[in-house]
Amino acid sequence: MKWFLDLFSSTLGRKLMMALTGLFLILFLAVHLAGNLQLLKDDGGRSFNIYAEFMSTNPLIQIVSKGNFAFILIHVIWAIMLTSKNKSARGPVGYAEASGKSSHWTSRNMGILGTLVLVFIVVHLKDFWAQMHFGAMPTVDYDGTSYRDIYSLVNEWFNVGWYVALYVFCMAAVGFHLYHGFASAFQTLGLNHLKYNGLIQVVGRAFAIIVPLLFAAIPVLMFFN
Repeated sequence: MKWFLDLFSSTLGRKLMMALTGLFLILFLAVHLAGNLQLLKDDGGRSFNIYAEFMSTNPLIQIVSKGNFAFILIHVIWAIMLTSKNKSARGPVGYAEASGKSSHWTSRNMGILGTLVLVFIVVHLKDFWAQMHFGAMPTVDYDGTSYRDIYSLVNEWFNVGWYVALYVFCMAAVGFHLYHGFASAFQTLGLNHLKYNGLIQVVGRAFAIIVPLLFAAIPVLMFFN
């Protein structure tokens, strides 16, 4: 047990934890996007409401959801610890000099990008998750079964111009965060190889562009429609 605690209290262990939690959150983003795309169906929110009800009441999904919250916290805490330790180790030397001018600006600003993503998560949880679980929600009937009308809540927020602009801006931050984080996670876990590095880079960059772009497109389309 001591070796396990020693590992995850070391810099290497913290990087491994960052990589593992990061990959889980990447998978979560893909699943979450698949559900959110149902907001664009022309059925008055029926598909999304049924999907949201299933996701919020299924016991297995709820276990995964609680794990997701834990992984977000671990990812954030470990990031702060690593950033603090790296700054202490560099002393007065700036990150650009320490990491080399050839590094991409996303890798030099992961802390800023991560902070923007964290702010978005907090706002998102307050306006949607907290309201859905603890606020007064209207209901709608489908085939004799009552569902919370979560679509109406989403539609309300996505018809507020400043909120849509904030959402799009935060999705851009998510994209830039993923741009570096996707490939970095594979490298940290030792899953990179000269034979596959090119593919990992292409898939990572495609994911970092397509997924945030689709997330951002949802509120924009709902706002203008």
